[in-house]
Amino acid sequence: MKYTWIILFAFFFTSCKENKPSINTEQEKASEVKNDTIKTGNIDLEIYDFNGFKKYLNQKDDKVYIVNFWATWCAPCVKELPFFEKINKEYRDKNVEVILVSLDFPHLYESKLKPFIVEHQIKSKVIALDDVDMNTWIPLVNPDWSGSIPATIIYKNDNSKFFEQSFTYKTLENEILKFLK
Repeated sequence: MKYTWIILFAFFFTSCKENKPSINTEQEKASEVKNDTIKTGNIDLEIYDFNGFKKYLNQKDDKVYIVNFWATWCAPCVKELPFFEKINKEYRDKNVEVILVSLDFPHLYESKLKPFIVEHQIKSKVIALDDVDMNTWIPLVNPDWSGSIPATIIYKNDNSKFFEQSFTYKTLENEILKFLK
């Protein structure tokens, strides 16, 4: 009888134990990222924390990537968005991709960001970066970045250039052409 209680007791604790895998590797940590999508008309607004987003900073597929950090509340950002949209339209068939990374606050996605995307007919890929730990991820984007926006990275494979400035269409196009040569 004594052994029956010990066996039942052991069985009870082993069957109730939650079977959670331990997170030991960087790959396992990276798989547990915040990722969400909000439908906005014909546009899917992808939402990531930095771990989910960082894949967009180092794709090696011979495509030129233009990654622009912006927000709807940033006047210089809004002023230059049409130039990124024009580049997206004119250079899409030349293996160029524009990614607009919104730093808008999450509580404003519905009231500000989504209406802005629709109103301005944004066709480029829009990603919302929802990661409050800016002091950690800003230097990972670029060690020289102060955190101010607009900021843009243009890269192709391992060749990359960072800009903490606003663009005109001509200056943006000139930088892209350097990567297309």
